[in-house]
Amino acid sequence: MSRKHRGKFQGDPVTYQTPLPAGGVKLETFIPWTLIKRGIKKQIITPIDAPQEFLEEAAREKQARADSQDSALMRALGLAYHWQRLLETGSYNSMTEIATAEGMDLGQVSRIAQLVQLAPDLVEGISQGKIKASISQLVRNKLPASWQAQHELLHADRG
Repeated sequence: MSRKHRGKFQGDPVTYQTPLPAGGVKLETFIPWTLIKRGIKKQIITPIDAPQEFLEEAAREKQARADSQDSALMRALGLAYHWQRLLETGSYNSMTEIATAEGMDLGQVSRIAQLVQLAPDLVEGISQGKIKASISQLVRNKLPASWQAQHELLHADRG
């Protein structure tokens, strides 16, 4: 996102430099606002005229949006399960065909595809943000086949 449009989506201050013959004038505008969803409509709430319940709702929505941020690991997990489904349904016969169709290197596709071997509780913990893991930590080396070894690798407690 460009610096010019940053404030449109996050309510951050936006600074513009206005060139003038005698030197530049720095202008900064800041109006705190929050964009919340109400069904299919979006509504802008400002702290000046917002009742307390709207501010609480906006804070909850902002926290939920921050919690559910799409990470590279979540995208990789989604791809791995998608590719597994393509292989099971017979749409593709091998990882080589999937790599060609995706325009990716076979090694990269193979490393991402091994994520389907993760223990189900680890996948759930990662998706809920309870387990902090990076994509490089999981795809750099071959994942252990044992779920117990995977738990030890990620230092995750089951409980």
